Amino acid sequence: MWWIQPLAVFIGLGLFAIYATLRAFQGHFYEWGPYLSPFYSPLIDPEHHWWPLSPAILVLGGPLGFRATCYYYRKAYYRAFFLDPPACGVGELRHNYSGETKFPLILQNIHRYFFYASFLYLPSLWHDAVKGFIWNGHFGMGIGSLVLLIDAALLTTYTLSCHSCRHLVGGNLDCFSCAKFGGTRLGLWRRVTALNERHMLIAWTSLFWVASTDLYVMLVAAGNIRDLRLF
Repeated sequence: MWWIQPLAVFIGLGLFAIYATLRAFQGHFYEWGPYLSPFYSPLIDPEHHWWPLSPAILVLGGPLGFRATCYYYRKAYYRAFFLDPPACGVGELRHNYSGETKFPLILQNIHRYFFYASFLYLPSLWHDAVKGFIWNGHFGMGIGSLVLLIDAALLTTYTLSCHSCRHLVGGNLDCFSCAKFGGTRLGLWRRVTALNERHMLIAWTSLFWVASTDLYVMLVAAGNIRDLRLF
């Protein structure tokens, strides 16, 4: 039953793409109290002084580009959406396969630059997570505070588990003992490798959680549910 996994990936990524697109263009119900949806972080020109469309459109290009060019997601959506190849041990549907050496798939090689850009978003996400614990100038905590904190932690872990991160900290070395700070880099490389081995699980968990975080903030902001104040 080789088709089960590609079908599950097709449904999962398809639903996320539809939801993220609708929310990106919605342009409201993205903020409530100290909570800000990660789809809108960092929040740019919410009063529409110079940008007439949804603020999310200004920021989602980086995170979506990072995921779209991710080595794991490339394998996943090549199989699920294009059946290229459908699965391991299943033959190619075409005979002129050239991999990612020609346009447009050669553009996937910009993944490392999206990886670098992802570090511009992480401080904003952690700022929003900390802000979620500040109520009227005092420390407080609601369910949304924990949701935002877990979201920032998962997205950070997803970034650090990236193949490009593993290459950056030590994958480009042939000899750790010959390099400057080789022992330190070896230790970092081993830790990142441990995360990288779970990259698929982290990718799906963080994808589900970031969508759930946005949904939670939207439902609270729209008055559909009530945020439970813990203290």
